[in-house]
Amino acid sequence: MDQLSTTLSALADPTRRAIITRLASGEATVNELAAPFDMSLPAVSKHLKVLERAGLIARGRNAQWRPCRLQAEPLKEIADWVGRYRPFWEASFDRLDSYLDELQRNDKSDQN
Repeated sequence: MDQLSTTLSALADPTRRAIITRLASGEATVNELAAPFDMSLPAVSKHLKVLERAGLIARGRNAQWRPCRLQAEPLKEIADWVGRYRPFWEASFDRLDSYLDELQRNDKSDQN
């Protein structure tokens, strides 16, 4: 699987997206990451392994602690890929805006 597919697959799960969101504010231990979820530590560890394989997190070593931190490079690849579709969405919104303007003009002329 290519890197983009691996990253998107890892982010398909809401728990993993929540973990990424939490790590965006700084390093955290597995226990800290597990706290908001109603799941076992081994289940959270499985999610972390998926994120680690996708290159989205890295685990450090500080004595007995293994803090996790965000690795944002794969997110840039997603942003770049999605960004290629920006002209399509902007054109679609422009057409919608024009259509709504036309409807408003027609509504005003019907009222007169």
